[in-house]
Amino acid sequence: MDFALTQEQDMIVKTVRDFVENEIYPHEQLVERSGTVPREVAESLKQKVRDLGFYACNFPEEVGGAGLSHVDITLVERELGRGSMALTHFFGRPQNILMACVGDQRERYLFPAVRGEKMDALAMTEPDAGSDVRGMKCQAVRSGDDWIVNGSKHFISGAEHADFFIVFVATGVDDSPYGPKKRITCFLVDRGTPGFEVRDGYNSVSHRGYKNYTLYFDSCRLPKEQVLGEVDGGFRVMNEWLYATRLTVAAFCVGRARRCFDYALNYAAERRQFGQPIAKFQGVSFQIADMITEIDAADWLTLAAAWRLDQGLPANREIASAKLYASEMLARVTDRTLQIFGGMGLMDDFPIERFWRDARVERIWDGTSEIQRHIISRDLFRPMGA
Repeated sequence: MDFALTQEQDMIVKTVRDFVENEIYPHEQLVERSGTVPREVAESLKQKVRDLGFYACNFPEEVGGAGLSHVDITLVERELGRGSMALTHFFGRPQNILMACVGDQRERYLFPAVRGEKMDALAMTEPDAGSDVRGMKCQAVRSGDDWIVNGSKHFISGAEHADFFIVFVATGVDDSPYGPKKRITCFLVDRGTPGFEVRDGYNSVSHRGYKNYTLYFDSCRLPKEQVLGEVDGGFRVMNEWLYATRLTVAAFCVGRARRCFDYALNYAAERRQFGQPIAKFQGVSFQIADMITEIDAADWLTLAAAWRLDQGLPANREIASAKLYASEMLARVTDRTLQIFGGMGLMDDFPIERFWRDARVERIWDGTSEIQRHIISRDLFRPMGA
């Protein structure tokens, strides 16, 4: 098996890493302290990404994207993981679920999103429906050819910049051997639609500037043309296009861990105690050895899952393994780095305390570690009838 990157992939890595270091790093402290990304910075980043030809690089060429492979996109996400999520948001990776658009939806949503003229936000989570997606209470009922939506969503990332929202809503209930089972439908909802409101969400200690919002629907009327995919077919659309979001989280964690590791490595080599660099002490050097081993393992696990997708092979368990291991690896790496820095690690003179705070959410969103373990074990036991 050839583990080497192609010349084109090496170029992708270098281009994105240079962009992050030159265009993202300089704004990170401002975003960290203000909790927001200035509009002029956001627009500047979007334009620079367009100029690079990387905007919507996760979409195929036939709709105006770069047509990158899953491995290529994973490399892009890994390098973006080095930077502030609030800023790399404007690197522009619309939700792949927009590939389910048909007819006029392609002109109204898909193509403008790929061109960077509109931004989207994904809305599934509710206060009582996180890991249990079918537990959602936000519902839509038919009214002639329209749908009337009532309910709310929360923890919606990127909502302040979104021109439209991809919203999953309950549209009925079926009886099953395990009890009532809700049918789910996906809708495209424009900002400013009557009966639809976007409100401030919660203050999070992770990823400052990458805010979350709450969506409210109060008798919001949506025409049938706003259904993405088929009525009651929300899970099919979700499973076809949203599976790779967990791989994105895994790749992000690898990139962030490598940046954090670089700080730990350099600090251990330069910081002196008892007349010598602290790297001379096994208590530090062994931690460095463990960190790089775990980072490399997470990196290969993530790229291997992406490779399986490119080969058309089943990858659900492999993606879950990558997300699980990489997110928990990042927690260990940031914590060890902070320990190596000692008291200075908790000061905002260095970004270590930010990396440490940011890392915590990675084990929660896009499927908790517990959910990933459930996916992995289910995949292993199902063929055995257990």
